[in-house]
Amino acid sequence: MTNQTASTAPTAPDAAEPALKLDSFLPYRLNVCAILVSQALSRIYAERYKIGVAEWRVLVTLGEFNMMTAKAVGLHSHMHKTKVSRAVVLLERRKLVARRANRADLREAFLSLTPAGREIYAELAPSALKFSRQMMEAIDPVDREAFCRALARLKDRAERIAAESASDVAKDRDPS
Repeated sequence: MTNQTASTAPTAPDAAEPALKLDSFLPYRLNVCAILVSQALSRIYAERYKIGVAEWRVLVTLGEFNMMTAKAVGLHSHMHKTKVSRAVVLLERRKLVARRANRADLREAFLSLTPAGREIYAELAPSALKFSRQMMEAIDPVDREAFCRALARLKDRAERIAAESASDVAKDRDPS
C-alpha cells in the first residue's frame, strides 16, 4: 500500500491509531538510511574491485589498523564472526589479506593486508573520503557538529541499552 493509498484508505470509525508508525520509528529510519548510504558507497568498490560490504569493511579496517585478529575486526566493524570469516576467506583467496598464526593462541590468527590489498586500500580511500564529504554536504555546515554529536550519543545509548538487555537476559537465566 503506498503512502497516498494509506492516507486515503477508509478506516473503521473506532479504529485505534497504530501504536507504531514505521516511517517515524527511529531505529527503522536509521536502518533505512544506513542501507541506502551503504548501497551508494558500494558503487565505489563493488564493480571495480568485485568485493561486497563485508569484504570492504575487513579491507578498510585492516588498512586503518594494519594488523588485527578476525575477532577484533568483527568487534570494530560490528560484524558477526561468520561474516568476517567469510570475508577473510574471500580476501585471502584473492591474495588481498594474509593470515599469520598467533603463537600465543593458536586458535586465532593475525590478519593484515598484502601489498595488493594495501594497493586497493590506497586507491579506495580517497574515493571513500570524497563520498563521505558528499554525504556531509547534505547537512548545513552549522549543523554538522551537532549531527556528529547526535550520532555518537545514539551509538553510545544503543550500546548501553544492548548491554543492559544482555545483563537482564543473563539474570533471567541464572537460577541463584
